[in-house]
Amino acid sequence: MTDRSPRDAAQLRLAAIVMAATGLLWLAANWAGRRFGWPSEYAFLADLAAIGGFVWSLLVTWRIWRRGASPGKEG
Repeated sequence: MTDRSPRDAAQLRLAAIVMAATGLLWLAANWAGRRFGWPSEYAFLADLAAIGGFVWSLLVTWRIWRRGASPGKEG
């Protein structure tokens, strides 16, 4: 396991929080939509917001991984 800088650790924590919150909020939005009979357009908005949160987290995680895998670092 490689040592991460405090900045990388903070960004990874933020990405993990965003992933968890995105999943929970997406589930809650789908449940509320069915429970209260919201139009399907709201479900699509919730899906797009969830995709955005997951893609952002993926990009942040990938960038940190690439920074750690750069040549010249010993692991």
